Amino acid sequence: MLQISLRAEEIFHIGSWPVTNAVLLSTIVLVTLAVLAYVLRRKLSMVPGMMQSVFELMLEGALTMMDSVLGERRTSEKYLPLVFTIFLFVLFSNWFGLLPGVGSIVVRQGADSVPLLRSPASDLNFTLALALIAVTLVNILGAAAIGIKGRLSVFFNFHGPIDFFIGILELISEFAKIISFSFRLFGNVFAGEVLLAIMAFLVPYLVPLPFMFLEIFVGFIQAFIFGMLTLVFVAMAIVQHGGEHEEHQPKVAH
Repeated sequence: MLQISLRAEEIFHIGSWPVTNAVLLSTIVLVTLAVLAYVLRRKLSMVPGMMQSVFELMLEGALTMMDSVLGERRTSEKYLPLVFTIFLFVLFSNWFGLLPGVGSIVVRQGADSVPLLRSPASDLNFTLALALIAVTLVNILGAAAIGIKGRLSVFFNFHGPIDFFIGILELISEFAKIISFSFRLFGNVFAGEVLLAIMAFLVPYLVPLPFMFLEIFVGFIQAFIFGMLTLVFVAMAIVQHGGEHEEHQPKVAH
């Protein structure tokens, strides 16, 4: 019988903290990326091998794209760790959710059976936490670039009624970013998970394959959008409002 749960199911507890199947898979993704980074770091050489060449090509492409938003390579290199880490984490989380066994390997929970692993982004808690981390880091980086006073003046401007109202709108928009981040990623990944589950249940052989390739593409696009939005928000946050400190303003490359 086909069962689709909106919330992630609890697998076990660590003390009083419940570990869900989505948290378990996101931990596997995190460990995998950490091990991959460690191995690649140890194998770096002046004459790159195939794996190093692929990652260098990816980084160069990411930096070139960031240059078009931030305006210069030095600034792009400064914020690359945040943007590229978020992109890779979301990408691998989405793709790991499509691996064989995810959703089909079950464990017993009393009288019920629940999936051992679940795509992390199909849990709203995961996307909400990731959105909170991204928006918080964007504001921290903005404060580091233009000063705490300069960053706060974006939201709390008492130069006039209009400026004050615009500041309140900016503050509301920060919370809107979190909601937008969360539900965009959650909605697309959860909808894809439901589609694959239904197709595999109705027509279990061959027919689900095109949808699987579609979800691989969608997983990449969602990770790309999440990373690009983070980049754009960083570019906006490090700009000093009011026309001061022009050196902090990113210049769009032509």
